Amino acid sequence: EKLRVSAPSNAYDFGQIVNAVNATKDKAACADLLTITEPKRLPVLLSNKLEGEILLVFIQSLEHYVAGKDPGLAYQHLFYLSKAERFKVVVALLSKNEKEEVQQLFDLLSESQSDQYSLEDLESLKKVYEL
Repeated sequence: EKLRVSAPSNAYDFGQIVNAVNATKDKAACADLLTITEPKRLPVLLSNKLEGEILLVFIQSLEHYVAGKDPGLAYQHLFYLSKAERFKVVVALLSKNEKEEVQQLFDLLSESQSDQYSLEDLESLKKVYEL
């Protein structure tokens, strides 16, 4: 059964939904969550709870469900994810395969057109993701 997702009003609600999404690896539900969550609220909603597993579920959801429809939104989420607490630690601990997944999302975004970002924006964000 597909997880029902509603807009989180605070970090606690967001954390509960993220934990459920992570437990089931429900990327479609995660994509719903990211679609209804304003990207610039991500750092606050994630609080200090960002982990590698969660980052990867977000990346996979953005890649498979969001980037094709709305590359600008996917870019915004990548940008604000990088502002979250613990981001640098989490990225530093990604394995080679996990980094390749992140790279795939960046490749997809560089093939898409959006007025939300330029190729230069993507390149500088890739450095933040240590790619």
